[in-house]
Amino acid sequence: MSTAISPLAPKSYPEMPEIEGVAFATAEAGIKYKGRTDVLLAKLAEGTTVAGVFTKSKCSSAPVDWCRDIMSKGTARGLMVNSGNANAFTGKKGKSAVKLSAEIASKALGCAENEVFLASTGVIGEPLQAEKFEGVIAGLAALERPASWQEAAQAIMTTDTYPKVATVTVEFDDQSISLNGIAKGAGMIAPDMATMLSFLFTDAAISADVLQAILSGETDGSFNSITVDSDTSTSDTVLLFATGAAEKRGVAAVTSLEDPRVPVLKAAVGDLMQNLAQQIVRDGEGARKFVEVQVAGADSNASARTIALSIANSPLVKTAVAGEDANWGRVVMAVGKAGEPADRDKLAIWFGDVRVAVDGERDPDYSEAAASAVMQEEDIVIRVDLGLGDGSARVWTCDLTKEYVAINGDYRS
Repeated sequence: MSTAISPLAPKSYPEMPEIEGVAFATAEAGIKYKGRTDVLLAKLAEGTTVAGVFTKSKCSSAPVDWCRDIMSKGTARGLMVNSGNANAFTGKKGKSAVKLSAEIASKALGCAENEVFLASTGVIGEPLQAEKFEGVIAGLAALERPASWQEAAQAIMTTDTYPKVATVTVEFDDQSISLNGIAKGAGMIAPDMATMLSFLFTDAAISADVLQAILSGETDGSFNSITVDSDTSTSDTVLLFATGAAEKRGVAAVTSLEDPRVPVLKAAVGDLMQNLAQQIVRDGEGARKFVEVQVAGADSNASARTIALSIANSPLVKTAVAGEDANWGRVVMAVGKAGEPADRDKLAIWFGDVRVAVDGERDPDYSEAAASAVMQEEDIVIRVDLGLGDGSARVWTCDLTKEYVAINGDYRS
């Protein structure tokens, strides 16, 4: 974990409201790190429903497999997360570690093992010493001093430089419904559940099937629209928990996708996820620039997305951004290599509000000074119009700096 906070980090943290039915505790189990918390336990009220989306990696971690297996039940009483070790590519030892972790947590929380969701993040291929949890989890379950949302987010950090938290409030039946979230991630970040973990909580009462539909539907425009380095983790997990506590305040449960409140919920969840996703990019390993790539005029939305990711994942584009070089030729390259419909003579490119290329050549009014000024900003928009159709897409990325190489060259040291 870096000691220098990313220059793109938020200048302040939001005031996080209480989510009734959720309590956190953190501890130092000594999995890898010394002198910092590395395990998080969340205690969830009885009746809490859960939804999840997971990595598409064919080498998924043991905790991901565990969560997938118990997801069909649709209910949760606990969440345990550790940092420093991903418990991925650990064979039978990984399965045993997951089983022991669930046993320890469920005993402490007084619930069934299949009501405890697990996540791990950190080094791949190292066996997880789950027995270390026994010494700390029992004490955490008492939750004598509940941890704050920031403390919860800090406990799950690896190479992150700051804890990632966000909150959204919506009005239901003249009552305020809160949605809070935490996330971690700085490297090994790319679509397909862009190593990334995020845990979202609300006090609304929402049936598991509706919760799953909402979460799945909002993933593409948030966590699957970010990339730091084009690498998809073995451990990517997003879980959304609904405690149902608001029902006691007279807020009726949402049990159908036809409920008129669902669009409001979807928008709130989408905003929360997008906020956390962008925070992950802003904490990209070694990042100094936050980049939004917009593609319009494509043959289809899918085509636009492929082209946008081709630009966002290009090492040449990302290093040009790091060097504050308005090298729009690299954007042309990235469009051309994407394998999607494109017409060189219809292509237009902007850096911020400065059009640098149009109709297949440099803009006749091109100003190197104006384009360079855009590249010196912390937040940069690269916009492309293919002039072919109505397809569009938007993704977020960061620059690629020497520090990224240094961080990952020393990761296991």
